[in-house]
Amino acid sequence: MLNLYKSIVTPHLEYCSPAWSPYYKKDKELLEKIQHRFTRFFKDLKDLDYSERLTRLGLWSSEERRNRADLIEVFKIVNGHSALPAETFFKFKVDTRTRSHSRMLLKRHSSRDIRFHFFSERVINRWNCLPSNAWEQHL
Repeated sequence: MLNLYKSIVTPHLEYCSPAWSPYYKKDKELLEKIQHRFTRFFKDLKDLDYSERLTRLGLWSSEERRNRADLIEVFKIVNGHSALPAETFFKFKVDTRTRSHSRMLLKRHSSRDIRFHFFSERVINRWNCLPSNAWEQHL
């Protein structure tokens, strides 16, 4: 069952998630409910809470998988492994006194709330919080 879920259901839930990632709580809960319902199919895990069932099955929450997909997409764009030019989405910080990695991104200021949910804005804080060895070892 687990292999079927991972190979058939999860790709449908995560298809193009960096582009369409939901930001309303109700939409996130609807997606998470699918996985929540699936984890209750296992009789020996039925009495456990949802996070414990995920741990036992070796699954991540939908939110964690979307965050991971976002960071992978940023990595591809920033390092030129994507057809999308990095300059279109991001501006790099030029401050050399940073304690973090050398690919820090600059967060643009916007007066519109909707902009905060765009891919190019929602990933910047997570990307900048990564330690330098998290992405440099994969180059």
